[in-house]
Amino acid sequence: MVKYLRQYEILYNKAKTDLLAAQILLDQFGKSETDLDLEIIYFHLQQCAEKLLKALLSKNEIDYPKTHDFEPLLKLINENNIDLITNRDLLMKLSYYAVEGRYAVINDDLDKTNEYILELTSLLNNVKLLLQF
Repeated sequence: MVKYLRQYEILYNKAKTDLLAAQILLDQFGKSETDLDLEIIYFHLQQCAEKLLKALLSKNEIDYPKTHDFEPLLKLINENNIDLITNRDLLMKLSYYAVEGRYAVINDDLDKTNEYILELTSLLNNVKLLLQF
């Protein structure tokens, strides 16, 4: 029998994939083996965070807006007393990479990338616990 995934499971799995993509791209960027810029890495980090927030809202059956902006998503999480442990200020900075990072040069330095990867790894683990699967 085929197991159909629920929306929050799909979002969570896609978030894991975005985090992995960012880690692989960062490794390649560090080796200078490819023509990459940091913005594409940050785009995947932003996508990871966005999907994790939406997975959490979906699991709790909370309607959320179609947005790349983390502010309304985090507000819904707060309003519904979901105990999410994360560095919200750091996440808010990632919101810029949803659109602007694909088309413009934002120029964050490489040192911040590892900080974001650590934060999103922690967020991924925290969300997994909250999703209870």
